[in-house]
Amino acid sequence: MTTHSTKTATEIDPRWAAVVARDPAADGQFVYGVKTTGIYCRPSSLARLPKPQNVEFFDTPELAQAAGYRPSKRAAKDQSDVTAQHAATVAAACRHIESAENLPTLNELAESAGLSSFHFHRVFKAVTGLTPKGYATAHRSRKVRERLMEGGSVTDALYDAGFNSNSRFYEAADHLLGMKPGDYRAEGHNTDIRFAVGQCSLGAILVAQSARGVCAILLGDDPHQLVCDLQDKFRRANLIGADHEFEQLVAQVVGFIEAPAVGLDLPLDVRGTAFQERVWQALREIPAGSTASYAEIAQRIGSPKAVRAVAQACGANSLAVAIPCHRVVRSDGNLSGYRWGVERKRQLLERETR
Repeated sequence: MTTHSTKTATEIDPRWAAVVARDPAADGQFVYGVKTTGIYCRPSSLARLPKPQNVEFFDTPELAQAAGYRPSKRAAKDQSDVTAQHAATVAAACRHIESAENLPTLNELAESAGLSSFHFHRVFKAVTGLTPKGYATAHRSRKVRERLMEGGSVTDALYDAGFNSNSRFYEAADHLLGMKPGDYRAEGHNTDIRFAVGQCSLGAILVAQSARGVCAILLGDDPHQLVCDLQDKFRRANLIGADHEFEQLVAQVVGFIEAPAVGLDLPLDVRGTAFQERVWQALREIPAGSTASYAEIAQRIGSPKAVRAVAQACGANSLAVAIPCHRVVRSDGNLSGYRWGVERKRQLLERETR
Protein backbone atom coordinates (compact mmCIF):
# COMPACT_ATOMS: atom_id res chain seq x y z
CA MET A 1 0.00 0.00 0.00
CA THR A 2 1.25 3.50 -0.83
CA THR A 3 1.72 5.59 2.28
CA HIS A 4 1.01 9.31 2.39
CA SER A 5 4.75 10.02 2.69
CA THR A 6 5.46 8.27 -0.64
CA LYS A 7 2.52 9.69 -2.55
CA THR A 8 3.27 11.84 -5.57
CA ALA A 9 2.14 15.45 -5.79
CA THR A 10 -0.50 14.31 -8.26
CA GLU A 11 -1.95 11.75 -5.86
CA ILE A 12 -2.20 14.36 -3.11
CA ASP A 13 -4.02 16.76 -5.46
CA PRO A 14 -7.81 16.43 -4.91
CA ARG A 15 -8.30 16.52 -8.68
CA TRP A 16 -6.62 13.12 -8.95
CA ALA A 17 -9.41 11.56 -6.88
CA ALA A 18 -11.92 12.90 -9.44
CA VAL A 19 -9.88 11.32 -12.26
CA VAL A 20 -9.67 7.97 -10.47
CA ALA A 21 -13.44 8.08 -9.85
CA ARG A 22 -14.05 9.28 -13.42
CA ASP A 23 -16.36 11.83 -11.82
CA PRO A 24 -18.59 13.57 -14.43
CA ALA A 25 -19.32 16.35 -11.92
CA ALA A 26 -15.69 17.47 -12.32
CA ASP A 27 -16.00 17.90 -16.10
CA GLY A 28 -15.63 21.53 -17.05
CA GLN A 29 -13.58 22.30 -13.94
CA PHE A 30 -10.25 21.01 -15.29
CA VAL A 31 -8.60 18.59 -17.73
CA TYR A 32 -5.53 16.43 -17.29
CA GLY A 33 -2.67 15.85 -19.70
CA VAL A 34 -0.80 12.55 -20.02
CA LYS A 35 2.89 13.20 -20.60
CA THR A 36 3.59 9.81 -22.20
CA THR A 37 0.90 10.16 -24.89
CA GLY A 38 0.70 13.94 -25.34
CA ILE A 39 -3.09 13.95 -25.07
CA TYR A 40 -5.43 15.53 -22.56
CA CYS A 41 -8.73 14.21 -21.21
CA ARG A 42 -11.72 15.23 -19.15
CA PRO A 43 -11.94 13.86 -15.58
CA SER A 44 -14.74 11.44 -16.57
CA SER A 45 -12.78 9.98 -19.49
CA LEU A 46 -13.03 6.19 -19.80
CA ALA A 47 -9.48 5.98 -21.15
CA ARG A 48 -7.05 3.73 -19.30
CA LEU A 49 -5.96 5.37 -16.06
CA PRO A 50 -2.44 6.81 -16.46
CA LYS A 51 0.28 6.63 -13.84
CA PRO A 52 -0.02 9.66 -11.55
CA GLN A 53 3.58 10.74 -12.19
CA ASN A 54 2.68 11.15 -15.87
CA VAL A 55 -0.30 13.41 -15.20
CA GLU A 56 -0.44 17.21 -15.43
CA PHE A 57 -3.54 19.26 -14.55
CA PHE A 58 -4.89 22.29 -16.42
CA ASP A 59 -7.82 24.56 -15.63
CA THR A 60 -9.03 24.64 -19.26
CA PRO A 61 -8.52 22.70 -22.52
CA GLU A 62 -6.99 25.86 -24.00
CA LEU A 63 -4.21 25.84 -21.39
CA ALA A 64 -3.55 22.17 -22.10
CA GLN A 65 -3.28 22.87 -25.81
CA ALA A 66 -0.97 25.82 -25.15
CA ALA A 67 1.29 23.40 -23.24
CA GLY A 68 1.49 21.15 -26.30
CA TYR A 69 -1.20 18.58 -25.53
CA ARG A 70 -3.80 17.54 -28.07
CA PRO A 71 -7.32 16.31 -27.30
CA SER A 72 -8.04 12.61 -27.50
CA LYS A 73 -10.64 11.64 -30.09
CA ARG A 74 -13.16 11.23 -27.28
CA ALA A 75 -12.09 14.52 -25.69
CA ALA A 76 -12.44 16.35 -28.99
CA LYS A 77 -15.99 15.02 -29.41
CA ASP A 78 -16.80 15.69 -25.77
CA GLN A 79 -15.43 19.23 -26.06
CA SER A 80 -17.64 19.86 -29.07
CA ASP A 81 -20.66 18.52 -27.19
CA VAL A 82 -19.84 20.56 -24.09
CA THR A 83 -19.35 23.70 -26.18
CA ALA A 84 -22.79 23.28 -27.74
CA GLN A 85 -24.32 22.59 -24.34
CA HIS A 86 -22.66 25.64 -22.81
CA ALA A 87 -23.84 27.83 -25.71
CA ALA A 88 -27.44 26.68 -25.19
CA THR A 89 -27.20 27.18 -21.42
CA VAL A 90 -25.84 30.70 -21.79
CA ALA A 91 -28.37 31.60 -24.48
CA ALA A 92 -31.16 30.60 -22.09
CA ALA A 93 -29.57 32.65 -19.30
CA CYS A 94 -29.31 35.68 -21.61
CA ARG A 95 -33.00 35.41 -22.47
CA HIS A 96 -33.75 35.17 -18.75
CA ILE A 97 -31.73 38.33 -18.04
CA GLU A 98 -33.32 40.23 -20.93
CA SER A 99 -36.90 39.33 -20.02
CA ALA A 100 -36.62 39.63 -16.23
CA GLU A 101 -38.28 42.62 -14.59
CA ASN A 102 -35.52 42.65 -11.97
CA LEU A 103 -31.97 41.47 -12.58
CA PRO A 104 -31.69 37.81 -11.48
CA THR A 105 -28.95 37.04 -8.98
CA LEU A 106 -25.99 34.88 -9.91
CA ASN A 107 -27.34 32.10 -7.70
CA GLU A 108 -30.74 32.25 -9.42
CA LEU A 109 -29.18 32.06 -12.88
CA ALA A 110 -26.88 29.21 -11.86
CA GLU A 111 -29.76 27.27 -10.30
CA SER A 112 -31.82 27.62 -13.49
CA ALA A 113 -28.84 26.30 -15.46
CA GLY A 114 -28.29 23.41 -13.07
CA LEU A 115 -24.73 24.51 -12.33
CA SER A 116 -22.82 25.78 -9.34
CA SER A 117 -22.50 29.57 -9.14
CA PHE A 118 -18.74 29.37 -9.71
CA HIS A 119 -19.03 27.06 -12.72
CA PHE A 120 -21.92 29.01 -14.25
CA HIS A 121 -20.05 32.32 -13.87
CA ARG A 122 -17.00 30.88 -15.64
CA VAL A 123 -19.03 29.29 -18.44
CA PHE A 124 -21.07 32.47 -19.02
CA LYS A 125 -17.95 34.63 -19.28
CA ALA A 126 -16.21 32.13 -21.56
CA VAL A 127 -19.14 32.16 -24.00
CA THR A 128 -20.08 35.86 -23.95
CA GLY A 129 -16.86 37.55 -22.90
CA LEU A 130 -18.84 39.27 -20.13
CA THR A 131 -19.89 38.39 -16.61
CA PRO A 132 -23.65 37.93 -16.10
CA LYS A 133 -23.75 41.33 -14.39
CA GLY A 134 -21.75 42.89 -17.23
CA TYR A 135 -24.11 41.39 -19.79
CA ALA A 136 -27.12 42.74 -17.90
CA THR A 137 -25.53 46.19 -17.74
CA ALA A 138 -24.78 46.15 -21.48
CA HIS A 139 -28.35 45.03 -22.23
CA ARG A 140 -29.80 47.80 -20.06
CA SER A 141 -27.51 50.32 -21.72
CA ARG A 142 -28.66 49.29 -25.17
CA LYS A 143 -32.34 49.47 -24.21
CA VAL A 144 -31.94 52.88 -22.60
CA ARG A 145 -30.07 54.22 -25.63
CA GLU A 146 -32.68 52.89 -28.05
CA ARG A 147 -35.62 54.33 -26.14
CA LEU A 148 -34.00 57.73 -25.62
CA MET A 149 -33.03 57.98 -29.30
CA GLU A 150 -36.60 57.04 -30.27
CA GLY A 151 -37.71 60.12 -28.36
CA GLY A 152 -39.20 58.30 -25.40
CA SER A 153 -39.28 59.94 -22.01
CA VAL A 154 -36.51 59.31 -19.51
CA THR A 155 -39.04 57.71 -17.16
CA ASP A 156 -40.29 55.28 -19.82
CA ALA A 157 -36.74 54.43 -20.82
CA LEU A 158 -35.60 53.64 -17.30
CA TYR A 159 -38.57 51.39 -16.50
CA ASP A 160 -38.33 49.59 -19.85
CA ALA A 161 -34.68 48.88 -19.10
CA GLY A 162 -35.51 47.26 -15.77
CA PHE A 163 -34.81 50.06 -13.30
CA ASN A 164 -37.51 50.16 -10.65
CA SER A 165 -36.59 53.56 -9.23
CA ASN A 166 -35.38 56.87 -10.59
CA SER A 167 -32.55 57.06 -8.07
CA ARG A 168 -31.01 53.74 -9.14
CA PHE A 169 -31.15 54.77 -12.77
CA TYR A 170 -29.54 58.15 -12.28
CA GLU A 171 -26.84 56.55 -10.15
CA ALA A 172 -26.02 54.26 -13.10
CA ALA A 173 -26.72 56.72 -15.94
CA ASP A 174 -23.19 58.08 -16.24
CA HIS A 175 -21.76 54.60 -16.60
CA LEU A 176 -24.46 53.47 -19.01
CA LEU A 177 -24.55 56.54 -21.24
CA GLY A 178 -21.45 58.57 -20.50
CA MET A 179 -23.64 61.57 -19.73
CA LYS A 180 -26.98 62.58 -18.22
CA PRO A 181 -29.91 60.73 -19.87
CA GLY A 182 -31.54 63.96 -21.03
CA ASP A 183 -28.28 65.01 -22.64
CA TYR A 184 -27.96 61.65 -24.39
CA ARG A 185 -31.48 61.97 -25.78
CA ALA A 186 -30.43 65.38 -27.07
CA GLU A 187 -27.49 63.71 -28.86
CA GLY A 188 -24.86 64.88 -26.44
CA HIS A 189 -26.23 68.35 -25.81
CA ASN A 190 -24.49 69.99 -22.84
CA THR A 191 -21.65 67.43 -22.94
CA ASP A 192 -18.19 69.00 -23.13
CA ILE A 193 -15.67 67.25 -25.35
CA ARG A 194 -12.20 68.72 -25.63
CA PHE A 195 -10.17 67.96 -28.72
CA ALA A 196 -7.01 68.87 -30.56
CA VAL A 197 -5.58 68.09 -33.97
CA GLY A 198 -1.93 67.38 -34.56
CA GLN A 199 0.46 65.77 -37.03
CA CYS A 200 2.41 62.54 -36.87
CA SER A 201 4.31 60.42 -39.37
CA LEU A 202 1.02 58.74 -40.35
CA GLY A 203 -0.64 62.06 -41.22
CA ALA A 204 -3.20 64.08 -39.29
CA ILE A 205 -4.39 62.90 -35.88
CA LEU A 206 -7.30 64.07 -33.73
CA VAL A 207 -7.63 63.21 -30.05
CA ALA A 208 -10.86 63.96 -28.14
CA GLN A 209 -11.68 63.52 -24.48
CA SER A 210 -14.91 63.60 -22.48
CA ALA A 211 -15.16 63.81 -18.71
CA ARG A 212 -14.86 60.01 -18.59
CA GLY A 213 -11.79 59.60 -20.77
CA VAL A 214 -10.45 59.64 -24.32
CA CYS A 215 -13.46 59.08 -26.58
CA ALA A 216 -11.87 59.38 -30.04
CA ILE A 217 -8.48 58.99 -31.70
CA LEU A 218 -8.88 59.56 -35.44
CA LEU A 219 -6.28 59.30 -38.21
CA GLY A 220 -6.41 60.68 -41.73
CA ASP A 221 -4.97 62.93 -44.39
CA ASP A 222 -7.22 65.98 -43.92
CA PRO A 223 -7.36 67.62 -40.44
CA HIS A 224 -10.61 69.38 -41.33
CA GLN A 225 -12.24 66.07 -42.24
CA LEU A 226 -11.24 64.62 -38.88
CA VAL A 227 -13.00 67.49 -37.11
CA CYS A 228 -16.09 66.87 -39.26
CA ASP A 229 -15.97 63.18 -38.33
CA LEU A 230 -15.86 64.13 -34.65
CA GLN A 231 -18.83 66.47 -35.11
CA ASP A 232 -20.78 63.66 -36.80
CA LYS A 233 -20.06 61.33 -33.90
CA PHE A 234 -21.04 63.86 -31.20
CA ARG A 235 -23.51 65.99 -33.11
CA ARG A 236 -24.75 68.20 -30.28
CA ALA A 237 -21.89 68.08 -27.82
CA ASN A 238 -19.92 71.17 -26.92
CA LEU A 239 -16.68 70.65 -28.86
CA ILE A 240 -13.96 72.68 -27.20
CA GLY A 241 -10.62 73.37 -28.85
CA ALA A 242 -7.98 72.20 -26.41
CA ASP A 243 -5.46 74.22 -24.48
CA HIS A 244 -1.73 73.61 -24.09
CA GLU A 245 -2.28 71.09 -21.31
CA PHE A 246 -4.55 68.99 -23.49
CA GLU A 247 -2.13 69.14 -26.39
CA GLN A 248 0.30 67.26 -24.17
CA LEU A 249 -2.14 64.36 -24.30
CA VAL A 250 -2.04 64.50 -28.09
CA ALA A 251 1.76 64.46 -27.88
CA GLN A 252 1.54 61.35 -25.69
CA VAL A 253 -0.57 59.56 -28.31
CA VAL A 254 1.74 60.68 -31.11
CA GLY A 255 4.73 59.47 -29.09
CA PHE A 256 3.14 56.04 -28.81
CA ILE A 257 2.50 55.91 -32.57
CA GLU A 258 6.12 56.79 -33.31
CA ALA A 259 7.57 54.45 -30.65
CA PRO A 260 5.03 51.79 -29.53
CA ALA A 261 7.45 50.42 -26.93
CA VAL A 262 6.70 53.41 -24.67
CA GLY A 263 3.17 52.07 -24.11
CA LEU A 264 -0.12 53.93 -23.86
CA ASP A 265 -2.14 53.90 -20.66
CA LEU A 266 -5.10 56.28 -20.91
CA PRO A 267 -8.58 56.31 -19.37
CA LEU A 268 -10.96 55.51 -22.22
CA ASP A 269 -14.60 56.45 -22.78
CA VAL A 270 -15.65 53.38 -24.76
CA ARG A 271 -19.13 53.48 -26.26
CA GLY A 272 -20.44 50.56 -28.26
CA THR A 273 -22.86 47.67 -28.30
CA ALA A 274 -22.29 44.73 -25.96
CA PHE A 275 -20.81 42.74 -28.87
CA GLN A 276 -18.54 45.57 -30.00
CA GLU A 277 -17.21 46.07 -26.49
CA ARG A 278 -16.44 42.34 -26.22
CA VAL A 279 -14.47 42.55 -29.46
CA TRP A 280 -12.67 45.73 -28.43
CA GLN A 281 -11.68 44.22 -25.09
CA ALA A 282 -10.24 41.20 -26.91
CA LEU A 283 -8.26 43.56 -29.16
CA ARG A 284 -6.74 45.30 -26.14
CA GLU A 285 -5.50 41.91 -24.93
CA ILE A 286 -3.39 41.33 -28.08
CA PRO A 287 0.23 42.12 -27.07
CA ALA A 288 2.16 44.72 -29.06
CA GLY A 289 4.16 42.99 -31.76
CA SER A 290 1.58 40.22 -32.11
CA THR A 291 -1.41 39.78 -34.39
CA ALA A 292 -4.60 37.74 -34.36
CA SER A 293 -6.99 36.82 -37.12
CA TYR A 294 -10.65 37.85 -37.21
CA ALA A 295 -11.52 34.17 -36.75
CA GLU A 296 -9.28 33.94 -33.66
CA ILE A 297 -10.94 36.98 -32.11
CA ALA A 298 -14.34 35.44 -32.78
CA GLN A 299 -13.17 32.29 -31.00
CA ARG A 300 -11.80 34.27 -28.04
CA ILE A 301 -15.10 36.02 -27.40
CA GLY A 302 -17.03 32.75 -27.65
CA SER A 303 -18.70 33.53 -31.00
CA PRO A 304 -16.72 31.46 -33.54
CA LYS A 305 -19.22 32.04 -36.35
CA ALA A 306 -19.27 35.81 -35.95
CA VAL A 307 -16.16 36.52 -38.04
CA ARG A 308 -17.91 39.10 -40.23
CA ALA A 309 -19.39 40.82 -37.18
CA VAL A 310 -15.92 40.96 -35.60
CA ALA A 311 -14.61 42.68 -38.73
CA GLN A 312 -17.48 45.17 -38.57
CA ALA A 313 -16.73 45.89 -34.89
CA CYS A 314 -13.11 46.56 -35.82
CA GLY A 315 -14.30 48.98 -38.48
CA ALA A 316 -16.53 50.76 -35.95
CA ASN A 317 -13.64 51.39 -33.56
CA SER A 318 -12.98 55.13 -33.24
CA LEU A 319 -10.07 54.83 -30.80
CA ALA A 320 -7.16 54.14 -33.13
CA VAL A 321 -4.10 52.53 -31.47
CA ALA A 322 -5.70 52.71 -28.00
CA ILE A 323 -7.95 49.85 -29.13
CA PRO A 324 -5.48 48.20 -31.52
CA CYS A 325 -7.65 46.94 -34.37
CA HIS A 326 -4.53 47.25 -36.55
CA ARG A 327 -3.31 44.01 -34.92
CA VAL A 328 -6.11 41.99 -36.53
CA VAL A 329 -5.21 40.34 -39.84
CA ARG A 330 -6.69 37.80 -42.23
CA SER A 331 -6.36 34.09 -41.44
CA ASP A 332 -3.57 33.77 -44.01
CA GLY A 333 -1.61 36.52 -42.26
CA ASN A 334 -2.16 39.13 -44.96
CA LEU A 335 -3.41 42.61 -44.14
CA SER A 336 -7.02 43.45 -44.80
CA GLY A 337 -9.12 46.58 -44.53
CA TYR A 338 -8.35 49.21 -41.92
CA ARG A 339 -10.55 52.17 -41.15
CA TRP A 340 -7.60 54.54 -41.53
CA GLY A 341 -5.94 52.82 -44.50
CA VAL A 342 -4.01 49.58 -44.98
CA GLU A 343 -0.69 51.41 -45.37
CA ARG A 344 -1.08 52.96 -41.92
CA LYS A 345 -1.88 49.51 -40.58
CA ARG A 346 1.30 48.14 -42.16
CA GLN A 347 3.43 50.89 -40.66
CA LEU A 348 1.94 50.45 -37.17
CA LEU A 349 2.64 46.71 -37.23
CA GLU A 350 6.18 47.20 -38.54
CA ARG A 351 6.97 49.63 -35.71
CA GLU A 352 5.67 47.21 -33.10
CA THR A 353 7.92 44.39 -34.34
CA ARG A 354 11.17 46.39 -34.46
